[in-house]
Amino acid sequence: MAELKNFQYTPKDFKSDQEVRWCPGCGDHAVLNAVQKALTELGIPKEKFAFISGIGCSSRFPYYMDTYGFHGIHGRAAAIATGVKTANPELSVWDITGDGDALAIGGNHFIHAIRRNIDINILLFNNEIYGLTKGQYSPTSEKGLMTKTSPFGTVEEPFSVGELVIGAKGKFFARTIDANVALSTQIYVEAAKHKGTSVVEVLQNCVIFNDGIHDKVAGREVRDDRTIILKHGQPMIFGKENEKGLVLDGLKLKVVKLGENGISGKNLLVHDAQEANPGIQYMLANMRYPDYPVALGVIRSVEGKTYDTDVEEQIMGIQKGAKIKCMDDLLNSGSVWKVE
Repeated sequence: MAELKNFQYTPKDFKSDQEVRWCPGCGDHAVLNAVQKALTELGIPKEKFAFISGIGCSSRFPYYMDTYGFHGIHGRAAAIATGVKTANPELSVWDITGDGDALAIGGNHFIHAIRRNIDINILLFNNEIYGLTKGQYSPTSEKGLMTKTSPFGTVEEPFSVGELVIGAKGKFFARTIDANVALSTQIYVEAAKHKGTSVVEVLQNCVIFNDGIHDKVAGREVRDDRTIILKHGQPMIFGKENEKGLVLDGLKLKVVKLGENGISGKNLLVHDAQEANPGIQYMLANMRYPDYPVALGVIRSVEGKTYDTDVEEQIMGIQKGAKIKCMDDLLNSGSVWKVE
């Protein structure tokens, strides 16, 4: 979609007249604010945006946007968004979903939207719990988490969102934290400009049923040492004093401290989000504390043909060699009677 620079908006222009009904302190408020800020930077008219959701707290999102929207059924947001984009390729389509909505009942639609590389933006709110239905464990809940459906601790291994996206041949994967509105806004802009399926995992807090689940990496006092914000073309460096970094040690990533054992900034890995081979990006997406910092920012951003473009080109190709090119041609073909 070509950018239209003559459209100037403020975040307020994208706020609907509906009362926001998320719990006070819910991370969804920050995500909403960041998205509304990001849309002002895209130069796209409001009527070209469509927000699609499934079921869950995050899925109330379309009500709060002064754009087109569709509140779907549980797990089907990606399928609906695929249809919306294919039928209306000029739209900027956003799929708003949660870890339960996308990865449990909607898992099949999620991975196939990614595989097809349909040009939609998927924002996956990951609070590692079912919040709307009052606190059951989800596909991303940590093993051992005690919930209403796992009173003795879940025995399941959780999904890694980045691993799932890259494994489904994803071309764009990024991760952010709900409270970091500046970083989130930047990532949403990059996701919107990417041609193909963009998936952004948002580490989001549920203050009622899973409060503080991300604090061990996102807390104000520890986040500098336990997260790394990746930037394309820049060294992988982190820490309160920028004293730590990542290097490749054989086939594994390794955390090093600058100044020790002759390690300097020149030894650090340089982030290449545009590398087609996903090997290092896969490892970055899977980094977990305490062994590694959790990777934030755009981890993978690779070009590729999109499903909607291929469908459009296929239709045009068929039309060129066909006698019937549209519905009117079909209705007026064969034996036609005129009723007066």
